[in-house]
Amino acid sequence: MTLNLRMTVALCVALSLCALLVVPGNFSGLGGDARLTLAVFVLATCTWIATPIDDTYIALGAGLALTVTGVISSDTLFGTLGDSTVWLLICAFVLAAAVSRTGLAGRAAVFLVGGARTVRQLTHLTTAALVVTAFAVPATSGRAALALPVFLALAKALSDRKRLVVMLALLFPTVILLSAVATLIGAGAHLITVSVLWEATGDRIGFTEWLLLGLPLAVVSSHLAAEAVLLTTTRRADRRGPVHITAEQIQQHSDRPVTGPWSQAESRCALLLATVVVLWCAEPLHRVPPAVVALIGAVVASSPALGTVRLKDALKTVPWSLLLFMAATMAMGVALADSGAAKWLVSGLPGGVSPAVFLIVVIVVSTAAHLVLQSRSARSSVLVPLVVAAAVGAGVNPVAAALASTAAAGFCHTLPASAKPVTLFAEIPGTPTYTPSDLLRLSAVLAPLTAALVLLFAVAVWPLLGVPLTR
Repeated sequence: MTLNLRMTVALCVALSLCALLVVPGNFSGLGGDARLTLAVFVLATCTWIATPIDDTYIALGAGLALTVTGVISSDTLFGTLGDSTVWLLICAFVLAAAVSRTGLAGRAAVFLVGGARTVRQLTHLTTAALVVTAFAVPATSGRAALALPVFLALAKALSDRKRLVVMLALLFPTVILLSAVATLIGAGAHLITVSVLWEATGDRIGFTEWLLLGLPLAVVSSHLAAEAVLLTTTRRADRRGPVHITAEQIQQHSDRPVTGPWSQAESRCALLLATVVVLWCAEPLHRVPPAVVALIGAVVASSPALGTVRLKDALKTVPWSLLLFMAATMAMGVALADSGAAKWLVSGLPGGVSPAVFLIVVIVVSTAAHLVLQSRSARSSVLVPLVVAAAVGAGVNPVAAALASTAAAGFCHTLPASAKPVTLFAEIPGTPTYTPSDLLRLSAVLAPLTAALVLLFAVAVWPLLGVPLTR
């Protein structure tokens, strides 16, 4: 379907639904604020799906429309920018900028990947290293940019084995996307999910709780995905030969030393990062909110005496567009809940559905949603408010349903344009990389595997960790 045709169809659908909502006799039980909210929600969703307009611009327009019409107050709209999750992400990016300046990523690559002697060892050591980056760099696109030089070094070292280079090109974005669920700061969609849960149910998921629930899923799904990438992109002959990656080969793509004694800046930054992560994990003991811990870390990381990056330079790396998008979509979530629109939407769902069936539908829809909504944050903004509202009626724990939806939405590998990391590694001049057919072949295996794994965790693992499937 061409872009113009898709835009026309989406516009017709949106305007038709909005026209039906305007007629007072339609949809009994739907109040005026709820009608306005649904109309704005439908227009925003169709515009996200069918037009090239920036996602943040659409979200801001939707938030403004809800404020002007009186559905939400201006304090609600602007107050979302002061939410603790927004501050957590800002400070996490400042910390990430400090880490990037020191060259610690190159040293970590030598430490982990340099020990690989077989193709399978290289694959799983690379996977382990990429999972760890979820604690140091927020947002999948930032992790992809940080990992690209390491991939280029590996690609040069394996230049005579093209299929292995293609495999690694596909492995990097795959693991980056699936391992994001390990931490609360792994993706903006996670912060949107936490905010929606808090506004709709009063349940607050902190850094430690998310880590406890998400890290096991991230580790298992990443290593299973690594095997899927290895088996779908290479032949037995490709995997048979030995590999040996030297520190000198990685050094060629790093402007900082990757071996030898650590500099004072590297030592300070590593100690600071470790301290921040430990304090995040120990939140139940000291009761200091993760955003405050992150702010302390950001101030130290950019301080003249102890820091490794100037605050002005670090703030340039913050994705302000993403933060505005998050704030606007949080306001949309508040409007859906407070106006009664979300409750009305799910009231028409068929009753008598078992919790397991409900969860399966949520996971399947969330897994496939990237084919329609390419933005991970936009998918959570649309799906999570509806999932949370529907979960209550189905007798499902809203926390389990929201986590399952968010985790399943992390699969977005079908097309080169489905996610920024996939796009980045699909277009590398002078380096062999994957084709759309490679992505489709992997997705045929990975999509059902990811969905089944999320279902397994929601039904069998998360209840053991304090998040039961039903209430």
